[in-house]
Amino acid sequence: MKAKRIRAASAGALTFSMLALTACGGGGDSKADKSSGPVTVEMWGWGELKNVKPIVDKFNATHKNIKLKFVKQADNPGTQQNVRNAVAAKENVPCLVQNFGEAPSLASEGLATDVTDQLKPYLGKFAKAALPSAQAAGRYYAVPGGSTPSFMMINRKVYDQYGIAVPRTWEDMIAAGKEFKKHGIYVMNLAGEDPSTLVNLVQQAGGTWYKVEGDSWKVDFLSPESLKAADVVQQFVDDDIVAHQTYTDRPALISYFDSGKMVSLPTSTWQLQTYELEFKKSTGDWQPVDLPQYAGATGFTTPMHAPGSGNIVPKGCTHVKEAVEAGVWLSTSKEAVDASYQADTKQYQWPGAIPDPSPWVNSVVPDKLFGTHKSEATGVILKAVAGGKDTWIAGPDYTGMFSELQDEWAKVVAKKTTMKAALEHMQQWTVADLKSKNINVAE
Repeated sequence: MKAKRIRAASAGALTFSMLALTACGGGGDSKADKSSGPVTVEMWGWGELKNVKPIVDKFNATHKNIKLKFVKQADNPGTQQNVRNAVAAKENVPCLVQNFGEAPSLASEGLATDVTDQLKPYLGKFAKAALPSAQAAGRYYAVPGGSTPSFMMINRKVYDQYGIAVPRTWEDMIAAGKEFKKHGIYVMNLAGEDPSTLVNLVQQAGGTWYKVEGDSWKVDFLSPESLKAADVVQQFVDDDIVAHQTYTDRPALISYFDSGKMVSLPTSTWQLQTYELEFKKSTGDWQPVDLPQYAGATGFTTPMHAPGSGNIVPKGCTHVKEAVEAGVWLSTSKEAVDASYQADTKQYQWPGAIPDPSPWVNSVVPDKLFGTHKSEATGVILKAVAGGKDTWIAGPDYTGMFSELQDEWAKVVAKKTTMKAALEHMQQWTVADLKSKNINVAE
């Protein structure tokens, strides 16, 4: 299995101490431009013009000293390559770019400016859960964009048909899966190419696979939190209670979700409208419910790590201060969220970076998907936001690590190895990989 899903920009072979030195560099400065008139901040991204233009227009109409110029990119990979080319050439470097990676990778590759000093005055505008994913070594390498909340939707019609209670814990999910199995129904889906369920379970347990200790990286795939997550996955697989429908065939995936043969979907706000539009049979049968928790958990927790959210300021930008100011407005202002409204979908861009998204929640709830349970969605979503935590730290080789993890995950799902054995392999592989890149690793 060599087809990979890229999750972060590839990291350069730097030691952690070199990364720390890079963090102090800062990039460009607006003082370099002595010309009069407003500063133009060129912004690159692959978002659709119909979505981006109203927001840019609103910014330009409400700001005298800074103007945004949006330059549409073809796609995410094309944006990454164009940024690398511009930074390497030190010419025509944009000052804001739609984020495309994990902060430690962007920092170690030398693509992103350390914007900590410029961002500090604005940190109070952001939700606490939105901040960690923009950091590397305690410094900020992106203007945070925040994450969408995690919750679950269940096919309540099928749950009720077989008298199965709504799962409150992952143990409940496993018990429900065993009951559904008797009727030829799967409780959830684990695609063979996507280990994100494992990643989210580790985060929900409060864990991370990378930490910083002094001037070194500490790697721990075998922490209690990781093993707790692994145990849930292993029971799903061993008991044959989950489907393995691939995400690569989108029409087949949607048709399967719609069929009633798989009845629980961990989801988020951005997916709901798609289900509303594409489900043909089960519209109205679904119910939004809280994300299952670990038994004995001391508080309600949802994973809120937000890789690739917000905007970065590339190295070489000559208007860092203005770029950060514009980025903060894009992520946190009511004007920006209001300007994102799309009449065709009747939705706003999800304001994941701000502490209270409640004014815009109702717009993401579809009219028909949840049937008589529609009124419950707002409470479920806001509870997921309030419970959001981000303990996740992405190491400097995260892209390569995730690629290797995909191969191991595929073996787990196919019952060719166990989840614990896969984690043991990832521990050895990741330590060796970091050392091969001359990155300090704490033993």
